[in-house]
Amino acid sequence: MSSSRHANARLDPIRESDFPIVAKLGETIWREHYTPIIGAAQVEYMVRGRYSPENLRAYVDANDRWLELLFIGDEPVGYCSYAFSDAPGEMKLEQLYLLDKCRGQGLGGFMMKHIEARTRALGRHVLMLTVNKHNTGSIAVYKKSGFTVRKEAVFDIGNGFVMDDYVMEKRIGDIGLERKP
Repeated sequence: MSSSRHANARLDPIRESDFPIVAKLGETIWREHYTPIIGAAQVEYMVRGRYSPENLRAYVDANDRWLELLFIGDEPVGYCSYAFSDAPGEMKLEQLYLLDKCRGQGLGGFMMKHIEARTRALGRHVLMLTVNKHNTGSIAVYKKSGFTVRKEAVFDIGNGFVMDDYVMEKRIGDIGLERKP
């Protein structure tokens, strides 16, 4: 990826006026990427709930969760969200999504580095995520980035649908941990 492309990349915290942009990106990305993995019915069910104004509003000016739009110049091309998890010292990577035309250009890595830096800055030392077991491309990217599988988990998300996932984690730092001699 060219350095000029990175120079034009930026992450901006969402505002209420961004809700339609996030929803459109989410719908496009989910339909492209997840329909072959989980089917159209589950994708539509998840998109309806995930991108409602009520759900997105929880990220605006919050101090425990963040959702940021990725722009190349003035064009929104993806987004990421992350939040404190219930486990001490842990951050959860909730979403890291890019339009298909932008994949393979280092932009996912750009967002991941940003989230890792925020995780450190917020005093957390583990970054965890959940990923569908059949999402092999994303799993490979996460493993290449240093994530390992913590466990397998099935989550009932309602309406007869489940998420059949791996829970993955990456150590970000040793804040608050004792070092072994």
